[in-house]
Amino acid sequence: MIAGRATARIRHILEASNVGRPLPGSRRRLRPHTLHTAVLKMPNLSTAAGADGAPVDLETRADQTEHEDLRLWLRLLTCTNLIEGDIRSRLRQDFACTLPRFDLMAQLDRHPEGLKMGELSRRMMVTGGNVTGITDQLQQEGLVSREALPTDRRAYLIRLTPAGRAAFSRMARAHEDWIGQLFSGLAETDRRALFRLLGRLKNGLISP
Repeated sequence: MIAGRATARIRHILEASNVGRPLPGSRRRLRPHTLHTAVLKMPNLSTAAGADGAPVDLETRADQTEHEDLRLWLRLLTCTNLIEGDIRSRLRQDFACTLPRFDLMAQLDRHPEGLKMGELSRRMMVTGGNVTGITDQLQQEGLVSREALPTDRRAYLIRLTPAGRAAFSRMARAHEDWIGQLFSGLAETDRRALFRLLGRLKNGLISP
């Protein structure tokens, strides 16, 4: 079921980004059967890992005969996968923290007034059950508080406690340092250029 959802999501992204259209200077189009084969080979991208638990280099799934759009897309996915895998590992080793737990605390740090469970679920793009499980654990550790809303006793407002805010602050400082290290191979001008180009890609994907 997970693989099916991932395949559907990937196919939607490919269609939305017109991956069959050649890049400037290229006349070769991605053949439908090639696209279909590439999509079906994709793993669940958020958890892609090899037998040893190391992140998978998704570029190995395409060769030089594949369309440039597909190879570019796989490179973006590979970089995302490698960075996310590194961050997950460091959070686990240095803070005994998972990435979803870090993300939930980050959302609460951005909203000191608190967020309802449904809002957390939407912002993190995960199920309510996942948010509830993480919140329960954080509450047991004294890192978040959960208060029933006076206007709706079925809804709860989640906030970081002072201890939770201090714990997240330590992780956030380390997280910022890790990201800087991971991008240290790029010159500042290259990072800015990459940021602009990815911004153009993002705008093209979300624009009607």
